Amino acid sequence: MYKSIIRKTLFKFDPEDVHHFTFSMLKNLFKLPLTGNITRSKFRIENKKLERNLFGLTFKNPVGLAAGFDKNAVLFDEFKNYGFGFVEVGTVTPKPQSGNPKKRLFRLIEDEAIINRMGFNNDGVKIIAERLRKRKTDIIIGGNIGKNKVTPNENAVDDYLICFHELFDVVDYFVVNVSSPNTPNLRELQDKKPLTELLQTLQDENNKKESSKPILLKIAPDLTDNQLLDIIDIIKITKIAGIIATNTTISRENLKSDKKVETGGLSGKPVKERSTEVIRFLAEKSNKAFPIIGVGGIHSAEDAIEKLEAGADLIQIFTGFIYEGPELVKRINKALL
Repeated sequence: MYKSIIRKTLFKFDPEDVHHFTFSMLKNLFKLPLTGNITRSKFRIENKKLERNLFGLTFKNPVGLAAGFDKNAVLFDEFKNYGFGFVEVGTVTPKPQSGNPKKRLFRLIEDEAIINRMGFNNDGVKIIAERLRKRKTDIIIGGNIGKNKVTPNENAVDDYLICFHELFDVVDYFVVNVSSPNTPNLRELQDKKPLTELLQTLQDENNKKESSKPILLKIAPDLTDNQLLDIIDIIKITKIAGIIATNTTISRENLKSDKKVETGGLSGKPVKERSTEVIRFLAEKSNKAFPIIGVGGIHSAEDAIEKLEAGADLIQIFTGFIYEGPELVKRINKALL
C-alpha cells in the first residue's frame, strides 16, 4: 500500500513540502486516541533478542532513524511507534538558521536516492533542548551537533561546546558532524589536527561531568584509506565512544537521474556499497576497537544485515524509510530474529 498508493501520491509534490506536510499530519494523528496502539501493533517488534548494549546504553533494537529526518526534535516520541530503537535529532547548531536557499532537496527516483543541500536548517539548540525536555517515552535520543554557517572554522569548537552543554541533560549520546558537504569548509574539520583538537576538547568537557555521555563522530564516505586510518588514530587518542559511517557523498558515479547535476549530499542506494566498504575497513583495521553505527543505502533487510556483517553494531535508515516506508523497520527486525 505504501509504495503503490502513499508514496506514489507524495512523490508528485515537492519533497521538502511533503516532509513538512507529513510531519504536521503525523503530529496531529498521534494526538488521537488509539493511534499509537494501532501503529505499534502494526510496526513494532518487541523481543529481548533484538536488544543491543553499547557504550552503556540499552537499545531495544538496532534500527535507528538517522539525523536529518527529525532535525528539530518534533516527532521523536511518535517514531518509537514505528519500531525504531533510537532516533537521532539534528544537526543542531547554537543559533537558529534557515539553511541554504530553496529548492534544496531533490528525489532521484531512478536511482532510489536523494540529493540535499539543506545547510543545517534548524530551530537552534535552545528550542530543540526545550522540546527534548518534554520527552514522553524511553526512546534513546542522539544529539547530532554542528556549527553555524557564519562561524569560522577556527572558532568551530565554541559552537560544538555550546550545543554539547545545552543538550547534555536531554540526549543519551552525541554525534559530532563535521562531514556534511552543505556547510562551506565544514569538511576541512575532518583533517587530523583540527578534528583531534575538537574531539579532545569535547571529551575533556565530557569527563568533567558527574556522568559522561558517549560521543561519536560522523564521517563522510569520501575519505581516503589514509584518512580513515587517521580517524582510527584519533579515536585511540581522544577515546570517544565510536563512529557513524557514513554521511552523504559528493560522488555522482553511475547515476541515471538528470538531477545528478544538483550540488549537495547524495544519499540512498548509490552510497550503499561505499558506506559498507568504510565500515568494513574501520572494523578490520582497528580490530573492532570501537562501536560503529552503519548508515547509507539501507533499503532492505538484506542491506541492513550486510552492514552488520561488515562490522556495524547498530544501523540507521533515512532515504530507505522514504522509499520503502515504515514497514522497512519491521522487516529488518524480523530478519534479525
